[in-house]
Amino acid sequence: MPEQPFQSEGAGAVAGSGGTGGAVQWAASEAETLESPPTPHKATLKPSAPSAPEDPAAPSASPEQPRSLWSDAWRDLRRNPVFILSTLIIAFLVLISLWPSAIASGSPLKCDLAKAQQGSAPGHPFGYDGQGCDVYTRTVYGARTSVAVGVCATLGVAVLGSVLGALAGFFGGLWDSLLSRVTDVFFAIPVILGGLVLLSVVTSNSIWPVIGFIVLLGWPQISRIARGAVITARQNDYVQAARALGASNSRILLRHIAPNAVAPVIVVATIALGTYIALEATLSYLGVGLKPPSVSWGIDISAASPYIRNAPHALLWPSGALAITVLAFIMLGDAVRDALDPKLR
Repeated sequence: MPEQPFQSEGAGAVAGSGGTGGAVQWAASEAETLESPPTPHKATLKPSAPSAPEDPAAPSASPEQPRSLWSDAWRDLRRNPVFILSTLIIAFLVLISLWPSAIASGSPLKCDLAKAQQGSAPGHPFGYDGQGCDVYTRTVYGARTSVAVGVCATLGVAVLGSVLGALAGFFGGLWDSLLSRVTDVFFAIPVILGGLVLLSVVTSNSIWPVIGFIVLLGWPQISRIARGAVITARQNDYVQAARALGASNSRILLRHIAPNAVAPVIVVATIALGTYIALEATLSYLGVGLKPPSVSWGIDISAASPYIRNAPHALLWPSGALAITVLAFIMLGDAVRDALDPKLR
């Protein structure tokens, strides 16, 4: 009997089909067989080693969380030497404003005419002014008045201007037009001339008339900044989405618009704080701000001006303290602006 040639099962199927269609089917079945991974035999499977239990204390790999505007700004501020230097100066000013007796043991109102216009002496490094008062003690205690006026005036201006500007920018219409015309009127009033007119009729020696005057003429600037920021934020998609979902105007303004519009207000208010301190000193120098026996750098500069040739130290130290304080707040405002403005990144 002749030996039959070997034929695979697939070849037999092709032969049995007797045509091109069978060959195509066989080729397709062979391709599927080659693409499928081989299944290991049961006898060749080896038991895998048990996996080690996970350590709960080990840190889990998690994707990096997106950073917000404030976190990015804080990261930039910590690396900015201008911010660090200005913050240290302001922290020192706040410290001596709260506890001036920590570095000045004398009284700013204690004077001795026998020591008038004398230079530095042991225990009195800045010398004496024209009335025989210790310049060092008065310079230290003068920081309390200047910082208190600057901080209170800035808070009042920021709150009043932000509220009025936000309402005008959010609602628009007649309220916006009315507020714009009112701010134009206030911008037309000269600050020094307005202070001479309004504060000349005030007889109080407290800081509150000066603070009220600064708030009265300072809120239009913050109002316009807040109005523009609210108008810009109101056009964003998330605000339109919240409105479409039925959110109320107060919720949209407080939860969605205000957090995204407060950054320009903070920058302008920080820079304005230094200018308000300088404005208080200017009004006190002219005699319409704080009045003796109040202790202020403006009063000391005014009292030392006639003796600038005989006792320049009495003018130098309060003027230097005022300049350093104003410069520190302006530097802080510039650093905050650079950190919060995405266009400057």
